[in-house]
Amino acid sequence: MKKKLTSVEFTDNPQLRARLDAVIEEHRGEGGALMPVMQKAQEIYGYLPPEVQKHIAIKMGIPVSEVYGVATFYSQFLLNPKGQHPVSVCLGTACYVKGSGLLMEKLEEELGISGEGVTDDGKFSLEATRCIGACGLAPVLTVGEDVYGRLTPDDIHGIIAKYRD
Repeated sequence: MKKKLTSVEFTDNPQLRARLDAVIEEHRGEGGALMPVMQKAQEIYGYLPPEVQKHIAIKMGIPVSEVYGVATFYSQFLLNPKGQHPVSVCLGTACYVKGSGLLMEKLEEELGISGEGVTDDGKFSLEATRCIGACGLAPVLTVGEDVYGRLTPDDIHGIIAKYRD
């Protein structure tokens, strides 16, 4: 028989947890409350770590799998923290054919992180995305809202240097 979770321990700022608990309490008993609770939780924490997902599930009396299912289905929810300057590399077909895989490798080297992740100082996060709709500029990457196109791996150092300060 499966053991039902009744509490979850996570290292967390007590003020943040109190804010989350207040949001959950505010929505208690409302139909469709999970989405607004998760949106507010993400505003509070910046993303939805597993411990926060478990906390929401326990407090709302729903399975963790339901919270995780919503978090992974909707692209608005982040399962990993973002850096101050989120870097996204388009790996859609047009960009990939024109070398975005090499851009991703160069960014991993430049930022000192492998795959998708966040630099130790929290300044940069790196993620692969699918088509961002700028195929005519392939290969493309974004840093926050800034779009850079027609790139080569040699361009990466100069782009990242703009955001290091």
